[in-house]
Amino acid sequence: MTRDFININDFTILVEEASTDGVTVDSCHFDEPVIAVAFYGSGNVDLKVKYGQKVKAFNYTKGLALSFYADGKVEFEHTVSPDKPLRCVLIATSIRNLDNLPNEEGEIFSSLLHELVNPSDHYVEGPQFYMTPDMDRIVDSVFNMKYHGKTKMMFFRSQMTALLSHFFGQLALLQTEKINTTERDKLYMAKELLLNNLDNPPSLSELSRQIGLNSYNLKKNFKELFGLPVFKYLQNERLKTAHDLIRNQDATVQEAAWQVGYDSLSSFSNAFEKKFGYRPSQIK
Repeated sequence: MTRDFININDFTILVEEASTDGVTVDSCHFDEPVIAVAFYGSGNVDLKVKYGQKVKAFNYTKGLALSFYADGKVEFEHTVSPDKPLRCVLIATSIRNLDNLPNEEGEIFSSLLHELVNPSDHYVEGPQFYMTPDMDRIVDSVFNMKYHGKTKMMFFRSQMTALLSHFFGQLALLQTEKINTTERDKLYMAKELLLNNLDNPPSLSELSRQIGLNSYNLKKNFKELFGLPVFKYLQNERLKTAHDLIRNQDATVQEAAWQVGYDSLSSFSNAFEKKFGYRPSQIK
């Protein structure tokens, strides 16, 4: 487990990363009440939030952006396993600092996260949704960052500002969007089915049947909610998973291609280079 704390203005940035050969449970809490947004990268680690006699469990965290208020009585428990490593970027500030945040950011928190600014319990869950591709890229860049010292601080300052901007921008869109709650839940189900079957995904008609949504609305609203067409999203997730497998030396280039559903190594390498700018054999 690595846990890196970075203080920028009145924000505390927590970058957590962990992998294990077995099953490990890691717990943490905050020393003072905070409003925070957690962004979960690749790994799909299990999360439990415990406070008093209450427990909230998240069994699918990959790509999740979760906002919340929590005080010192709240325990956050991650269960890390070989197939579920932890990668999380958390941006937090205390309520007392809201008025001091630059560029009227405190006002944005108050207007879009009103229930967190005025908490009714030790833990209050705010809006949550799966990250857009832009947010996903920022989180990935944090865990591939090689900078140090002042350059590292400059990098984090710019990237965390961009990440919060995307979060609040997407939140504002979701609050005014035309997709109803029932249909949104079906689209999240479609996303989970794709992620759980990267090597052998369902066809569009099969996916439509499994979630109970017609193909037209599936295609139209999946892109509106997640920012990409269904199978462009699938391709991105396949390539990101393959990148992680190769970088972590969990698979050769050929094995990684097979595990994410590519039968042709040349097709895989070409798609990989188009997305990342280099061949899979060049990963170090």
